[in-house]
Amino acid sequence: MTASGERLALEDFRPRQMLRRPDHRVPWPRVPVIDAHNHLGVPFGGDWSGRTAAQLSRVMDAAGVERLVDLDGGWGDGLRLELDRWQAALPGRVAVFAGLDYARWPDDPGFGETEAARLRDGVAAGARGLKVWKHLGLRARDPSGQLVAPDDERLDPLWAAAGELGVPVTIHVADPIAFFEPLDARNERWEELRGHPEWHAWPTRPPGRPDLPGVPPFDELIDGLEALVIRHPGTVFIGAHVGCAAEDLARVSRILERAPNFHVDIAARIGELGRQPYAAKAFIERWADRVLFGTDMAPDPAWWTVYYRFLESLDESFPYDADPDEPPSQGRWRISGLGLAEDVLRRVYHGNAERLIRF
Repeated sequence: MTASGERLALEDFRPRQMLRRPDHRVPWPRVPVIDAHNHLGVPFGGDWSGRTAAQLSRVMDAAGVERLVDLDGGWGDGLRLELDRWQAALPGRVAVFAGLDYARWPDDPGFGETEAARLRDGVAAGARGLKVWKHLGLRARDPSGQLVAPDDERLDPLWAAAGELGVPVTIHVADPIAFFEPLDARNERWEELRGHPEWHAWPTRPPGRPDLPGVPPFDELIDGLEALVIRHPGTVFIGAHVGCAAEDLARVSRILERAPNFHVDIAARIGELGRQPYAAKAFIERWADRVLFGTDMAPDPAWWTVYYRFLESLDESFPYDADPDEPPSQGRWRISGLGLAEDVLRRVYHGNAERLIRF
């Protein structure tokens, strides 16, 4: 009840933290940044599809972002337009990644070979990498109507082509673990999933039973990702969102141990990393040569500065979203900073992406 006696609805609950701790905003990174996971196109690029390269350059300059990866290239004419709009207009600063045409797989028994040829065309046109969306494993289906697993051997020609062409594959095969759980009062992402019911991967089917209805369970998708990257050691893979398992850093470490060709970005997962700061710091320091900076947000200095604060400061219990007055977007918690050393920051912010991605 409120002071006036009115009942407070859950969506109106926006508590202000009373904890009094230092607030070290970090508007500028300690070393130049490459955002290796960003969006300039529809639907994730906000209004950037209608803005100019000159505007993008100014926004990047204002936040210490030297280079940026646009994952919204797609294929065919759409890819060429994206390349002309951003990569050609800002040479050396923007790298556009190609994509896959999942909608055609149900009508194409040779979809792996088709996608390999499409990637070759895309790289010849200028694409600097390949983005694989979570359609793989969760939505994309073959001609028999079955979901295509991340490690489906029919896609081997595609991964082999990426290796031959020398372009990295940024791959996303699973959402947060809570998305694979019942949407009830115990689900920590209840608010988010209520607002986006299409993200809820439920019900899951029994592990290893593709003949039964439902989506694959979370662990089966991660197992498929591990099998895929191990089977293609000559291809560079970047596991989006901390290898798609930011809540289980030990699991991600096991993949990194087994697959030297596997790397991860931190895009859209500081909310997960920042609530386990000791484990997250140890993970990033251990794998400092395999972790890439990324945000998964349309270019915005307000978002970049939150990431800088997380990586560089030792601030405690601060919001992980750009707008601290709004309820948190992923879960009702706050994060703490990692205070990473400069040599680690140089690799995460810049060095690893510079080594893996041709700009």
